[in-house]
Amino acid sequence: MSHKIGWKTATMLVISNMVGTGVFTSLGYQLVDVQNVWSIVLLWVLGGVLALIGAFTFAELGTHYNESGGDYIFVSKGFHPFWGYLTAWASLIVGFSSPVAIAALAMEAYLSPFDIPNLRWYIVLLIILISLLHSFSLKHSSVFQNITTVVKVLFIGFLLGIGIWYAPIPQNAINVQVPIWNEITKTGFAVSLLYVTYAYTGWNAAAYIVGEIRNPSKDLPKALIFGTLGVIIVYVLLQLVFLKFGTYTQLKGQAEVAILATQNILGPTANKWISAGIGFQLIATMSSYIWIGSRIVHSMAQHYTLWKWIRPTNKHDVPIRAIWLLCAVILILLLSGSLQQILLYSSFVLQLMGTIAVASFLKIPHEGDRFRSPLSPYIQYLYVGFSLIVLLFIIYDKPQESFIGLGILLIGAITYLWSKRM
Repeated sequence: MSHKIGWKTATMLVISNMVGTGVFTSLGYQLVDVQNVWSIVLLWVLGGVLALIGAFTFAELGTHYNESGGDYIFVSKGFHPFWGYLTAWASLIVGFSSPVAIAALAMEAYLSPFDIPNLRWYIVLLIILISLLHSFSLKHSSVFQNITTVVKVLFIGFLLGIGIWYAPIPQNAINVQVPIWNEITKTGFAVSLLYVTYAYTGWNAAAYIVGEIRNPSKDLPKALIFGTLGVIIVYVLLQLVFLKFGTYTQLKGQAEVAILATQNILGPTANKWISAGIGFQLIATMSSYIWIGSRIVHSMAQHYTLWKWIRPTNKHDVPIRAIWLLCAVILILLLSGSLQQILLYSSFVLQLMGTIAVASFLKIPHEGDRFRSPLSPYIQYLYVGFSLIVLLFIIYDKPQESFIGLGILLIGAITYLWSKRM
């Protein structure tokens, strides 16, 4: 492979993977159970701390194994190939396909004010075109990713600029009256945290393509940690902007919180263009998940007969069959599900498999020349313990979506056994 990416492109990949629909849609769902502004800030800081612990962990794991595949490699070697296979299966079905499907559904909602006929089919075409762009070479992928991520960053900078420039509206949603303790001890807080952890999904992005990074021992930790830290700051500030310019009645239970909040400042005529900005910045998110998701599927295919047809690559070592398999799964999800239900069961599965991946860190020998995670293994134990508590709350509060997620993993286990028999 002649072309490899540096830490800046890898950081762009992390930012693109993380900043998607969650930061623009989660707040409305959180306000159903959590109203105190400090409870909301705590949600986003906790989610960020979990993501940062994950980033530290994956930085060490990635520089330890030094091969593409991310948590499929980590879990397979740290625990057992069965758990690694389930990780890759979850990545194929929900980990990398559902975020693109959710982004596509959100894009459809945000572009709906333009009254474009057959809009969903244009979005289907967009997903196919992005997949095609990633089917040529790593250079094509990195250039497209950098351009779309710059568009994303400029748009977010515009929203934050509005937050600084304008005074808060009367009766806004910044509430300090509700006791924090009453909120953070309820199951609703755990469910809200699930939305937040979904919004932070992607902190591990660069770890999936270690083999495509120029100097992984230095560039991988920089990309994971700087990308995650930057996103934490942006996420907290954006929630404060939405609360500052929206009322509780307006935002509660609504997905389009960014539009509802900014229209109070910029006026209804600006709605279309804010909607368009949110919609188009999601192209970078779709692109990053298609790029990275294909690598973990391709890595799994090297070890299982059932998936051997995915193994071939083009002359630039791009796993084109894995890209188009992922594209097919994305389109199936896009044409068959609702945004909120996909969001909940995907979040449950990703939280569970991410916890197993972080736990695999505890199985490796911590020696040799590689990045060292600070405060290890204590922060990893903290991550695993806290994550398990959240998952138990979710099973209690959202049993249907939790069991859909477990059902997806059960189907994956069946395909594992089938592949082993082959």
